[in-house]
Amino acid sequence: MDSVMPELLSEHACFGGVQRFYKYDSAAIGLPMRFSVYLPPGAADTTPGTDAGKLPVLFFLAGLTCTEETFMIKAGAQRVAAELGVILVTPDTSPRGAGVSGEADSWDFGVGAGFYVDATEEPWSRHYRMYSHILELRELVLARLPADPARVGIFGHSMGGHGALMLALRNPALFHSVSAFAPIAAPVRCPWGQKAFGGYLGADQAAWRAYDATELMANSTAAPFPKGILVDQGLADKFLAEQLYPEAFEEACRKAGQPLELRRHAGYDHGYYFIQTFVEDHLRFHYRQLG
Repeated sequence: MDSVMPELLSEHACFGGVQRFYKYDSAAIGLPMRFSVYLPPGAADTTPGTDAGKLPVLFFLAGLTCTEETFMIKAGAQRVAAELGVILVTPDTSPRGAGVSGEADSWDFGVGAGFYVDATEEPWSRHYRMYSHILELRELVLARLPADPARVGIFGHSMGGHGALMLALRNPALFHSVSAFAPIAAPVRCPWGQKAFGGYLGADQAAWRAYDATELMANSTAAPFPKGILVDQGLADKFLAEQLYPEAFEEACRKAGQPLELRRHAGYDHGYYFIQTFVEDHLRFHYRQLG
């Protein structure tokens, strides 16, 4: 991964730091992939690969139909990241240009809907390997940016909330803090998850459970994040009852002894106004967790 040099597509001054957009040739995906990075003040002048000046880094996984730009444009997170000295990284939500027949026919499957799994079913298995892509991107960021490998957190929204919880639970040695906004917390139980997992992973539901945060937590014999997990959920979210199942994840955490702060907010829906309202809390939560 050290040999991969991402191509800088654009950069913009932002709260004293720099907002950048990159592209690189992803070995995991087999196609060029885009990602965005916010570097807080002074970070752009730090030499990658040295110990001096390394900063905590947070990966944000976006939801259905989003791109690497969505969070950086809509969430308003850079102000707090600049204050705290935290790097923000957002990948795309699926391969682009894979050439799979029908991949753009549905908004909740295919393009913009990779669900952060490694597909095993044809024709998706060649390029739709978003789980491996996120781990690959983590290594690229650590190699090319002044990011501290001991202070890496992950969070996300909706499909990305599912991805963040799942990736963290499967890789607690790689991601040291985790939170989510309105996550698809039990994808094996909901229509979005069943459609995606069935298409990408096939009929064997044992394979599905390996990508389900509630199932992973239910099978945990100890608290993987003893300092706690933060989840925010709007009670006016139209997807809450049918698609999200935060109560299932809450119960799995209770049984595993995993500390969880599940905050339920009256009047808030599933969109970015909700995220804007509470994103500062999440950045400060991660900053405290990462030390």
